[in-house]
Amino acid sequence: MDQIQHKFIDVARGLKLHLAEIGCGPHVVVFLHGFPEIWYTWRHQMMAVANAGFRAIAPDYRGYGLSDPPPDPAKASFTDLLTDLLGILDALQLPKVFLIAKDFGARPAYLFANLHPERVLGVVTMGVPYLPPGPTTFHKYLPEGFYISRWREPGRAEADFGRFDAKTVVRNIYILFSKSEIPIAAENQEIMDLVDPSTPLPPWFTEDDLAAYGALYEKSGFLTALQVPYRSFGEDINMTDPKVKLPALLIMGGKDYVLKFPGMEDYLNSGKVKEFVPNLEITFLPEGTHFVHEQSPDEVNQLILSFLGKHA
Repeated sequence: MDQIQHKFIDVARGLKLHLAEIGCGPHVVVFLHGFPEIWYTWRHQMMAVANAGFRAIAPDYRGYGLSDPPPDPAKASFTDLLTDLLGILDALQLPKVFLIAKDFGARPAYLFANLHPERVLGVVTMGVPYLPPGPTTFHKYLPEGFYISRWREPGRAEADFGRFDAKTVVRNIYILFSKSEIPIAAENQEIMDLVDPSTPLPPWFTEDDLAAYGALYEKSGFLTALQVPYRSFGEDINMTDPKVKLPALLIMGGKDYVLKFPGMEDYLNSGKVKEFVPNLEITFLPEGTHFVHEQSPDEVNQLILSFLGKHA
């Protein structure tokens, strides 16, 4: 961890993004985090790919962690993340990279690969597959207490999270998202209330890890994180063809709650996802949760290195 370097680059009108970086190989891997994550979520993978001869770069999105917030967080969008990613590649003079993404990071990874295929060697995602652009419909088939529905509602999550410090919010979400059931609150209950304060952290997530996350979110807050992704899923992305024809790998934990989203298992197991990503490989880790890369880093690192080796 001590070998990981940190820098800031200017991507747009003075907006500075924080990057964590290690390694100096000719092939570059850019890691895109999810929520409630930050660059630190990739600590195990960054070390592994660097030791294998790759250069690893993990940014904090704008408004997350040590990166500057957008001028108006309420107007932040997935398009901003695509612009920032292109800005990172251009600023660092990187002609082509691998993209590795977790959770909602799968969306900018695949959108970028679709819009800028000449800049991408391959895409690996964890916890979330490629989902075609357009409004999400999961909420239509789930109770109103579905966590995404709650977090899309302006002000509701802010009030819920505001009762706790940032470290406790991250702790609660890590515990919730590590389960195999979708977080759904009762009508008279908030999402944070789903976690009993005495519930221990997952065994693979230490108090030191939590402290690192807590400090970063204490700095950034959750305002932009609620806007992107949760309040931006319906954003119109101008794509002529939704297919991504590059090499791709999906790593899913067999106990990931995302598999319980209506239609998700059928989408993956029926092969429908390959209508959009024809060169996709799918690997399930039976005991894996939504945080499979932190829970089982050795297995995930081996899958990543095998993929990189085939397509570098």
